[in-house]
Amino acid sequence: MKKVAIVTTAVLALGLAACNKNDTENTAANETAVENSASTDVNVATENAGAEANADVALNADVNATANTDANAVENK
Repeated sequence: MKKVAIVTTAVLALGLAACNKNDTENTAANETAVENSASTDVNVATENAGAEANADVALNADVNATANTDANAVENK
């Protein structure tokens, strides 16, 4: 009966050891996930800034073209 108790205790101890949290690994994984998310956010913001700048240039070109067309129409009356 002692052998059964020893084996049972050993199995339970191994089971508990397997369930223990490894806070160091979890913390490192969480920090890596946060850093990756932050990097992605910065990349998206940079791409959006470039797209907005291009849209501004296109809009200004369109506004200038319209203004020139309107000025020419007034002069030709």
